[in-house]
Amino acid sequence: MHGFKMENYLTVQTLIAKMIGLTLAIGSGLPIGKEGPFVHMAAIVATILSREMEMLSSGCAVGIACTFSAPVGAVLYAIESTSKYFAVKNYWRGFLAATCSAIVFRFANFFVTAEQSGTIMAFYQTNFPTESFLVEELPIFAFLGLLGGLFAALFIFTHRKITLFRQDNSIYRMIFRKNFFAFTVFMALVVGILTYPEGFGRYIAGQLTFRETMADFFNNCTMHITNTSKQPCSKKLLQHWTSVSSESQITIFHSLTCYLITYFFLVAICISINVPAGVFVPSFVIGAAGGRLTGEVMAFFFPEGLRGPNGPPIFPGLYAVVGAAAYTGAVTHTLSVAVIICELTGQLTPLLPVLIAMLVGNAVCKFLQPSIYESIIRIKKYPYLPDLPPSRISVHTVKVEQIMVKDIIYITKSTTYRELREILRFAPTLKSFPVVTDRSMSVTSQILLEFWFLFKNSLNKKL
Repeated sequence: MHGFKMENYLTVQTLIAKMIGLTLAIGSGLPIGKEGPFVHMAAIVATILSREMEMLSSGCAVGIACTFSAPVGAVLYAIESTSKYFAVKNYWRGFLAATCSAIVFRFANFFVTAEQSGTIMAFYQTNFPTESFLVEELPIFAFLGLLGGLFAALFIFTHRKITLFRQDNSIYRMIFRKNFFAFTVFMALVVGILTYPEGFGRYIAGQLTFRETMADFFNNCTMHITNTSKQPCSKKLLQHWTSVSSESQITIFHSLTCYLITYFFLVAICISINVPAGVFVPSFVIGAAGGRLTGEVMAFFFPEGLRGPNGPPIFPGLYAVVGAAAYTGAVTHTLSVAVIICELTGQLTPLLPVLIAMLVGNAVCKFLQPSIYESIIRIKKYPYLPDLPPSRISVHTVKVEQIMVKDIIYITKSTTYRELREILRFAPTLKSFPVVTDRSMSVTSQILLEFWFLFKNSLNKKL
């Protein structure tokens, strides 16, 4: 999107590999998302159809719309995550493509039964009442956003350290580098062991998919078992997250804490393995778990609500929605998640607390870490145009000649073989040299510059 061409990134072969790899990766049960690969595949299709860079944003919008059936939020998210400067004329293209993909998505839901809808169904209808929160709870939502921003920054930092460790550690390279898929198989085995329902999985609802987990988190009821609970959960839902027996007593607080810690590290590792994977959906679930835990704690200390029996109760599901938006928005450095949340839940009720939490979370995470996408780009050393740093008015009076390097190494048309050899020996690390007509350093042609850049390595070997 910034003008840098990446070889084989938008080809038919990559599209086929992405489709097969994503199907196998999702089917394996790894804690990864599918919105990232969907965005990539849609961008490939857009490129094949039009060969125009302007269509890539529309392709990204299609990928998000196919994941959540949220066309408006998909377009806004595509603008935030792919374009520094977005042409207004591309709005209708993005909305048209996203709307069409959302329609196809809904038709797919119509023809697929509930038992088979695993990775297709993504619509989480909530039923929060109009007065589902009080003004007194707004500072708590802001604090939830603060926690979301801190944990998002920690997640990005952890992911970067894990990825760099895999690249630099000699023991890891000795074991896994020869067979690049060995670590992927190893992580699939680890995830399978940790989520096995009869083992550690009983502490983290290992039998549930991300979709089922989100449905539980967004539920209006209160999961902790008390005699004073105004909104007790169904027995089936409680069996997912709590267990009371002679051998052990698992409360919702134990389950959510274990779930957060386990998936925090699993997702940080699994999104970097050699399979198509997205970070949006896993971040959504982790944030919802943190929000749900906060809501359950609030409901535990205020079982009758903040204003007592005469006021509305605490809705832990609302806290889950706010936590999901705050954490995901902080990880990706986007605010369009608020619109996606409203389209997912079908309600505007949580919009105010969602916006408050997201603004706080984004501010905190942006101060501490780059977005997860920028972090991955830096790790892989892709060419990237960063945002311009903030500056003062006095900066606009600075001239180029005041900051440019004047003593540079250059080549003229009359440069001899001996001079060329000395230049290469004196500056072996330079990748390109300016080509000028004479010693006055007037630039003659970009073609000469590209020619010298392409043949520098081969010429250096001969010399």
